[in-house]
Amino acid sequence: MASEPLLVTSRFSVIEIERRTPDGQVRNRAVVRHPGAVTIIPMVDEDHVCLIQNFRVSVNQTLIELPAGTLEPPEPPEQAAHRELIEETGYKAGVMRELHGFYLSPGILDERMHLYVATDLVAVGASREPGEEIENLVVSWQEAMQLVESRKIQDAKTISGLLLYDRVKSRLA
Repeated sequence: MASEPLLVTSRFSVIEIERRTPDGQVRNRAVVRHPGAVTIIPMVDEDHVCLIQNFRVSVNQTLIELPAGTLEPPEPPEQAAHRELIEETGYKAGVMRELHGFYLSPGILDERMHLYVATDLVAVGASREPGEEIENLVVSWQEAMQLVESRKIQDAKTISGLLLYDRVKSRLA
């Protein structure tokens, strides 16, 4: 497989990959290369989760999301989860537990997201990056599930993270 860079930015790159398919044809695909990311389910207590309201330029909307962020290689995912939790919510986790890892859009993107559950939280103050438009939204677990069901949460990592944790949380306690 040959590849050629099409675009290089500070957070990702786009390359064109030339690949021979099983039927012998040569196909070119543009692929986004990304260092990976983390997303965190911050459990403020047994029945409350800290979501964020985050303005996203790409969709020109404020979305309700789990806090998340890009890995800074060679940073380990768990370290990034601790860093991002403090930056975006102002909470520090006593316990950070990996729940799952998944690809966000493997048709065009190699980004792997690591999903963590953060517990034993202590408020330490947020250290958001300049220009971030983020506000905390602490809700009950039942309200978080209602936000998913009512389609008020539209972010895929948040939907999948919340629904997965809802399914397994009683076994993890």
